[in-house]
Order: sequence, then C-alpha cells, then structure tokens
Amino acid sequence: MSIDYPAIETARERIRAEHLREHRPPSSARGLHHFALISSDVERTIAFYQGLLEFPLTEIFENRDYKGSNHFFFDIGNGNLLAFFDFPGLDLDPYREVVGGLHHIAISVDPSTWERLRGKLEAAGVPHQIESGASIYFRDPDGVRLELLADPLGEMYGSRVI
Repeated sequence: MSIDYPAIETARERIRAEHLREHRPPSSARGLHHFALISSDVERTIAFYQGLLEFPLTEIFENRDYKGSNHFFFDIGNGNLLAFFDFPGLDLDPYREVVGGLHHIAISVDPSTWERLRGKLEAAGVPHQIESGASIYFRDPDGVRLELLADPLGEMYGSRVI
C-alpha cells in the first residue's frame, strides 16, 4: 500500500486553514473529569499507577453499571483523574489499538519528576522509549500506552498547542 504524503500534507493545510481560528472562543468544557480505562487486576493497577508512577489513589467504589465491578480513580494533577473499571466474569480481549480507540494517554510532569519516574521505570524493568528528550513512552500492565511529557500543560516540544 502506497501512502500519498504530499496529499496528506495538502489536506492538513486545508484543514488548518478552514478550522483553526486566530481568535478562538472559550471551550464549553471545564476540563477532563476522568478518563476511564479497563483493568484486569485492581491491585496490580494500583501498584503500577500509585506505587510506580506516584499517582495517588483517590477513591474506589462499586461500578453502578456492573455489580461486583470496581470503579477507582488516580489523581493525575490539575484536578484531573485517571479512572479504571474491572469487570469480573467478563471475558474481555487484551488491549489493542483500533480505529476510534485509544492510541496513548500523555500526562504532563515537571522535568525533575520526569527524570525520577524514568529512573523508577528503568529500575522496575518497564520497557520504554524516549523521544525528543521530553517524552517517555511505555505500557501499563494491561498494555495501555502512556506518555510522560516533561513539557508544561498546553505546550508540546516548545510549541503552544492551546
């Protein structure tokens, strides 16, 4: 299969011209309340996110939609949460990237925290990839791709994105 890169760039420029606004109105949203993922093992997920990544567990209760399922939350800063469900008894497929699905979750951390967490990932033997000296990509125990980004919120590799 051949990819027409010039056509993709032309389409990107057209989309930018048609949809990006110099004077953008404020968003109707207040922020990301929580992003919900599925966990195959609650305690392993807590050990990874709270123990390794230092995202404090803030709450755990029964999922209102599935009896016996847990709904639990981690503080990822700035009033935002990363949430998980487990679904005991369901035969769920392992994580995979699909069209319309999750590619990765990027979480901003300050540079000194980025360095500390990189060291913890290395010490724990978590495979990872560093890009542009500011991003570290790795997978959680269920295969979800995560990125720790040492850039401030609203910036990416020196460019303002908001």
